[in-house]
Amino acid sequence: MASICFYFQVHQPFRLRHYTVFEKSPHYYDDYKNATICRKVANKCYLPANRLMLDIIKRYGGKFKISYSVTGVVLEQFAQYCPEVMSTFDALAQTGCVEFVGETYYHSLAFLYSREEFIEQVEMHSQLVKKLFGQTPKVFRNTELIYNNDLAATIEGLNRFDAIITEGADHILGYRSPNFVYRPQGCQRLKLLMKNYRLSDDIAFRFSNRGWSEWPLTTEKFTKWVNAVNGCGYNINLFMDYETFGEHQWEDTGIFEFMKHLPEAVLKHPDNNFMTPSEVANAYDAADTVDVPHMISWADTERDLSAWLGNAMQSNALHEVYRLESKVKAAKDQQLLSDWRKMLTSDHFYYMCTKYFNDGDVHKYFNPYDSPYDSYINFMNVLNNLDSRCTPKKQVLQSVN
Repeated sequence: MASICFYFQVHQPFRLRHYTVFEKSPHYYDDYKNATICRKVANKCYLPANRLMLDIIKRYGGKFKISYSVTGVVLEQFAQYCPEVMSTFDALAQTGCVEFVGETYYHSLAFLYSREEFIEQVEMHSQLVKKLFGQTPKVFRNTELIYNNDLAATIEGLNRFDAIITEGADHILGYRSPNFVYRPQGCQRLKLLMKNYRLSDDIAFRFSNRGWSEWPLTTEKFTKWVNAVNGCGYNINLFMDYETFGEHQWEDTGIFEFMKHLPEAVLKHPDNNFMTPSEVANAYDAADTVDVPHMISWADTERDLSAWLGNAMQSNALHEVYRLESKVKAAKDQQLLSDWRKMLTSDHFYYMCTKYFNDGDVHKYFNPYDSPYDSYINFMNVLNNLDSRCTPKKQVLQSVN
């Protein structure tokens, strides 16, 4: 049996506008850039990809199944800038063949800095998914697939998730294959689904690479690799950014045609099928326990946290923004809280990354800054203003008097 589990990440951050140290305005976002990028990606990816997935689901009578993790911040932008995208996601939800995965509402690194904030964001995201799509998420993925044993224990303790998704990192799996369901170390009930990054990246990153020895990637070729799993695995977790379709891999590469014909090729084998993450977790027993004492992620060749915590700027920015948590929440100002939480989105710290070796092109994607240093300075200017808003003016005047 080879059950293909497609999982797509859908996310766009609220990008900050150019903000100088002398400014006092509490409006921090580049509305024009956010609207432009959101509409651009919607027209190139979200709308055509959603319509394609909907067509495939209908064509195969429910045999084709997929899943999405759609962040709260991108859902806010869809509502504001391109509501037509929401209608297509709603149509997908109505098919019964699409699962929505839970995550942090603001696509944040909160688990690393504040468990209280982390749990609040997980709850916020679950509530939004329930409200918009009529589903309560049963599978969780942390921001950037960041994971360790402690995260698994926290998620199991919430008693609402059946499985958790992370990267099938070689140094964690060793001789084992990502094509099995596992159990997190120390957990009794939660199951672990690990990304098959080789097959995922064949689609997400290598599809249009003419220098790749397997180019061009055809449905027949990819299906042969899928069929080879039969007898040595149960599930193939194909996890990738949804922007793979139309944005990372442009339409003229043939990516949409590849996806259109892939289900037919896969389903020709009688032992193949498509499942959602929940279905995979329910269908297969855990083959082994996986111990992940240190943090891993999907990013870069190291599969660690260095894309967000690799230099002093990132470390300082993260420390300072989470230092404000108690002050922001004590102010009981919903707009202030929303602004602070938008500052927690992982992209802000990704833009500060100075790693430009094997992974450089990834870090430049939709980056609004000329350099990581510009990103850091701009972020800290905004954070300084946000800090000043935490203390009501009356308190400031009283302290002066």
